[in-house]
Amino acid sequence: MRIHIIKMPDIGEGIAEVELAQWHVKPGDTVAEDQVLAEVMTDKATVEVPSPVIGTVVALGGKVGDVLAVGSELIRIEIADEGSESGHDTDAAAATQPSAMPVVAASLVEPAPLAVSAHLVGSKPIAVAAPLVGAISKTSPTDNEEAPSAGIISNPFPSQQKPLASPSVRHHARRLGLDLSQVQGSGPSGRIRHEDLDTSVANRAAHGAAPLVAAAYAERHDENPIPVIGLRRKIAQKMQEAKRHIPHFTYVEEIDVTELEALRVKLNAKWGAQRGKLTLLPLLIRAIVLAVREFPQINARYDDEAGVVTQYGAVHMGVATQTENGLMVPVLRHAEARDLWANAAQVARLAQAARAGKAAREELSGSTITITSLGALGGIVSTPVINRPEVAIVGINRIVERPVVLGGAVVVRKMMNLSSSFDHRVVDGLHAAEFIQVVRAYLECPATLFIE
Repeated sequence: MRIHIIKMPDIGEGIAEVELAQWHVKPGDTVAEDQVLAEVMTDKATVEVPSPVIGTVVALGGKVGDVLAVGSELIRIEIADEGSESGHDTDAAAATQPSAMPVVAASLVEPAPLAVSAHLVGSKPIAVAAPLVGAISKTSPTDNEEAPSAGIISNPFPSQQKPLASPSVRHHARRLGLDLSQVQGSGPSGRIRHEDLDTSVANRAAHGAAPLVAAAYAERHDENPIPVIGLRRKIAQKMQEAKRHIPHFTYVEEIDVTELEALRVKLNAKWGAQRGKLTLLPLLIRAIVLAVREFPQINARYDDEAGVVTQYGAVHMGVATQTENGLMVPVLRHAEARDLWANAAQVARLAQAARAGKAAREELSGSTITITSLGALGGIVSTPVINRPEVAIVGINRIVERPVVLGGAVVVRKMMNLSSSFDHRVVDGLHAAEFIQVVRAYLECPATLFIE
């Protein structure tokens, strides 16, 4: 037997270090060739690192959240050494063989605005990788041990590992009085879903266990420390950078979208079956495409280090998308070259790919202006944070019916606010206001969206 050391491979693009986002194995596990060992996060993507060999994991090169330099030890695997004496394989080239090269997983290149806040990636990690985690001998249940029932397990997660679950699942678990560490997750990487909570409750009832619903007014003393790692760390870093570097100002305008909504309903009734249903989004994208022709300084990126503003003829629209792994910004490229239905179909495809973790890296970078929305939860006003290095972000608030004075009469109209932020270093307040007024004019008279 000998030890095969897998080193952190060179992912390219000048990346010198990565953050360890997730382990898929632990010491003592047997791994197959091409089995995913770990996921690491660069400034632009999440990358899967596969095993080039068959063997048993001896030691891990760090814990989740550590930052590893390219070329540092990632994992040690004990493998059979047929025809030679036992020894240690410390050849660094082993980590760069084709079979050991990472596979880029659809993740995040320029992460999404928090619906009302833009999140980017790109800043340097600040920690140094920890030393190798000691080997743990492999154990397995004996033949006399009884397997735990589905939905009820004694300890599905190591004490140092937080169960994977969305905020809504955690809230649901608290209402049920369930400890997530006692729930078996059926999602990817053991992620706990709502149905897993229901299964756990049902299994407890089937086994005669007492209900776990906490008393409505009982004192609570639980604490839930959550390490800020992976995507959340990138979001925190980039939010801080955006607010530190960019002097934001936000401009809010009320828009009457009654006619726009009527047009959308008519278009869907006539063309929905053949071309697909339209939401408000492609109509707003079209309005922005037309408006930036008059205000090219809005569809731009600012390199503050070089002191250069680059204005773009192409409109590469970043569209915030909620996924299980966090908010991401897939990029609708060349929105100016597509009609409403083509843009709608492309947005739907990109959103589905992002949620499924299958978006390509080039589909997650290069936006020139971003749209962010909370949909029906959009509130009345928001103050979106600019997706640096862009200079503008358009925030959509919810549509509500309100009484409006129109032609001397009080009528009910469908009203919506646009809350948009701009980089005051390169966009003057007057130009920002004029830009939004042009967008408003297109949306309130939607026939003009189709006039060239």
